[in-house]
Amino acid sequence: MAHVQLHDDSLELTEPTLVEGLPGVGLVGKIAADHLVEQFEMTHYGSLHCEGIPRVAVYGKGDGAVKAPVRLYADEARDLVVLQSDIPVSPSQAVEFSSCLTGWIAEHDATPIFLSGLPTDKDADEPALYGVSTGDGASLLDAADISFPTESGLISGPTGALINRAAELDITGIGLIVESDKRFPDPEAARILLLHGIEPLAGIDVDTNDLVARAEEIRTAKEQFAKRMQDADEESTQAKPLRMFQ
Repeated sequence: MAHVQLHDDSLELTEPTLVEGLPGVGLVGKIAADHLVEQFEMTHYGSLHCEGIPRVAVYGKGDGAVKAPVRLYADEARDLVVLQSDIPVSPSQAVEFSSCLTGWIAEHDATPIFLSGLPTDKDADEPALYGVSTGDGASLLDAADISFPTESGLISGPTGALINRAAELDITGIGLIVESDKRFPDPEAARILLLHGIEPLAGIDVDTNDLVARAEEIRTAKEQFAKRMQDADEESTQAKPLRMFQ
């Protein structure tokens, strides 16, 4: 049965911010989520057992303990929860997955921040960041000085399903869209998400210097993951201009 299994009931969260880090274009969501979990030394809070998540066992370097491939990490002091995923979620079962996670979001009065990449050709300019909202999220974007998109578009995959479900239930949430490399992992775009999106929305301070210094190392480490996604045609999330369909 689909559910979110909690591992640490001692953590007290009060209307937390949830940062969703499913892999997609440029792996921007995954890179940002991994950075938060590592930097804040977050506690393994829960595991997702939802339709759409492959039944595989994940283990870490120097650690024999098996973990679920999609997990929740929490920081009680910052009232922050991060969804970390080591595997793509099947787009064909995005509806079932979104219902499973959104149930937890609603139950815990969490404010979700959904992350997606907008494929673009890289240039010397800083990647642009845009925000969309559900419920009363527009006021959060305004307070964080995050711009609305400059053209119509859509967000596909499980992240798009999550945003759609949040809108259906009138949950206050944010969708962040950042211009991202359409072929390779993009630590710079993830840095923009953290610095100009997640930091002001969640009310936290995030040190992103390490992402800049280790950009090439991070890109190399994530490239094999990105290649597996491309081979399987399993991109979890992507923002696309609507003109592509007109």
